[in-house]
Amino acid sequence: MTDSLVQKLTLPTGKTIEVNTGLFINNEFVESVEGKRFETINPATEKVICKVAEATAKDIDRAVDAATEAFEKVWRHFDGKERGRLLYELAELIESNKEELAEFEALDNGKAYTIALSQDLAACIDTIRYYAGWADKIHGKVIETSHDRFCYTRHEPIGVVGQIIPWNYPLVMLAWKLGPALACGNTVVLKPAEQTPLSALKVASLIKIAGFPPGVINIVPGFGSTAGAAIARHMKIGKVAFTGSTATGRRILKDAAETNLKKVTLELGGKSPNIILEDADLDQAVKWAYYGIYTNHGQCCCAGSRVYVQDSIYDKFVQKYKEFAQSMKIGDPFNHDTFQGPQISKTQFDRIMSYIETGKKEGATCFMGGKRHGDQGYYIEQTIFTDVNENMKIMQEEIFGPVVAIAKFKTVEEAIEKGNLTRYGLAAAIFTKDVTRAFKLSNALKAGTVWVNCYNIVDSNTPFGGYKESGHGRENGKYALENYTEVKTVQVNLDV
Repeated sequence: MTDSLVQKLTLPTGKTIEVNTGLFINNEFVESVEGKRFETINPATEKVICKVAEATAKDIDRAVDAATEAFEKVWRHFDGKERGRLLYELAELIESNKEELAEFEALDNGKAYTIALSQDLAACIDTIRYYAGWADKIHGKVIETSHDRFCYTRHEPIGVVGQIIPWNYPLVMLAWKLGPALACGNTVVLKPAEQTPLSALKVASLIKIAGFPPGVINIVPGFGSTAGAAIARHMKIGKVAFTGSTATGRRILKDAAETNLKKVTLELGGKSPNIILEDADLDQAVKWAYYGIYTNHGQCCCAGSRVYVQDSIYDKFVQKYKEFAQSMKIGDPFNHDTFQGPQISKTQFDRIMSYIETGKKEGATCFMGGKRHGDQGYYIEQTIFTDVNENMKIMQEEIFGPVVAIAKFKTVEEAIEKGNLTRYGLAAAIFTKDVTRAFKLSNALKAGTVWVNCYNIVDSNTPFGGYKESGHGRENGKYALENYTEVKTVQVNLDV
C-alpha cells in the first residue's frame, strides 16, 4: 500500500474524511497493474471528488488468483460458526462507521445523507447479520432410498464468485451480494459501480480489520466493459451475480455461455405497476405511491413508475398526489431536510430528460415538473405525466428517474391486463381494503414481489427478484443461499 492511495476529502459540511482509493486485493490496497485511474464525480456539484484505481482484466486475474488460493487453502476449511463470527464482526464495524459511510453515499451517489443513514445503512447491517446467522445452518438431507443404501446430500460452496453491483444502492447491494456468498463458504471478487466506488472501498478497509483472511473478499473498482466483462468471462470464476440493466444482463449471460458456463443470477430492470382501487385509503395510497416512484430519486429497479387509478377516484388522486409531491424538498444531499438529491450522472440526467421530452411529443400531459431543478448538479424536478396509454415509450421503457405516469382503469380485469403489459416483472402494488380483490390481483400480476397497501418494503429475510426480463434467481432470505452452493448426492452401499 502506498501513501498516495489515501485521499483526504472535504465534505460540503466542512468535515474531512479519508478513503483508500486503491484496489483491495488479498487484504491490501494496491495500484492497478496498468496504473490507470478514473474520476468519481459529485453529482450535486458536477465536480471531481477524487481519482480511484481502475481495475482491468489483469487486475481481475490478480484478484481471482488471490480468491482461489484463499478458497482452496483457508476459507473452505473454516467452519460455519467462524464464518458467521467474521460476518457479525463486519456488521459491527459497519455500524460503528455508519455516519461516515452515509457521508460517502451522499458524496458520490447524491443520496440524501439522512436517508442513507437511517435506511441504507440499517439495511446493509441487517443483511450481513442475517447471513451471519445462516453460516452454520447450511446443510443437506438424508434421503431414504432402499434398505441397503445410505444416501445424503451436501451443499458445498461453488468456489470463487464474481459480483457486479450497481450505483443506486451501493452499500445495500454490497451486503446483498457478500452476505450469502460468504455464509456459504465462497470467496469473492466484487466490482462496485464506477460511479460510486467510495463506500465500498471504505468497507474494504473494515473487512481487513474484521479479520477476514487475505483473498477472501476482493473489491476492484472499474468499468463494466473491461473489469465487469473480465469477471463475466473468467474461467476460474464459478458464478456471477449481477444487479443492473437488462441489456448488460444479457451480455453477462452470453459471456458465461461462451466461456465456462458459470452460474449466473440476474436482478435487472423493472416497469412496475401500482394499482389504486376506488375503495383504497386515498391518503395512504397517495403517500405510498409517491415513495414508490420518487424514493432514491426514482433510481430504483422496482419503482412504481406506472400508477393505475380507478376512474371514479382518478381526478382526486392526481390532485392529492401533486400536492404531496410539492411538499417534498429537492436539494443538497447533506441538508437534513432533503428528500431528493441529484441524479447519479450527466448521462442519466440527459437520458431522463430525453424520456420527458418524448412523453410530451407522444401526447402525454406533463401535469407537474418536467424540467431541470436549479442551475448546478444533475437535479430533475419530480415529474408527473397524465393522459397516457400503454403504447407510449414512457409507459414501456424503464426511465430510472423521478418520472411517473398515472393512468385510469375501470375494472379489476382491466387493471390486471394493463399491469401485465410490460416485458418486465420485478414488482407490483395494490391498494384496496377488499382482501379478496387484493389476493385476486396479487395472484394475477406477473411480478416477483407484490405489495398490498404499501410499497418498497424489502427485508433481508424475504426473497427479491423478478419474472420475465427482470432477471432470474432471488436475492435475500434463504432463497439466496441456493445461488451460492452446489448440491452433491452421496450414495453409500451398505450391502458389503
